[in-house]
Amino acid sequence: MGENEIWAAVCVSLAAVFCLLGIVFALSGEKGAMLVSGFNTLSKEEREKYDRKQISLDMRNSLFLWSGILGAGAVCSIIFHWGMAAAALLIWLVLFFRDVHLDAHKAFEKYKK
Repeated sequence: MGENEIWAAVCVSLAAVFCLLGIVFALSGEKGAMLVSGFNTLSKEEREKYDRKQISLDMRNSLFLWSGILGAGAVCSIIFHWGMAAAALLIWLVLFFRDVHLDAHKAFEKYKK
């Protein structure tokens, strides 16, 4: 297994996981919000203040976007160079950490009803 294939395998593995999780969020609808880290730790009264459907939709969209980026990185890695997969992983990391918040209230602020 060459370097291109190793990087492609990493991207394909992550893309598959994110795609499956995206499908879970797509099928679960509003209930999917409970799977989002931090949201399930809020009290029932606090959770009622947020648009759970939009939280689930945004999470679904993010997961499918990540899957697409990593899938494209895998394909480009095989066709061109392993650096394409590394670039896809870097882009994914930037997008992932852009959405990470340590405070649950701050993380869900934009979903207030």
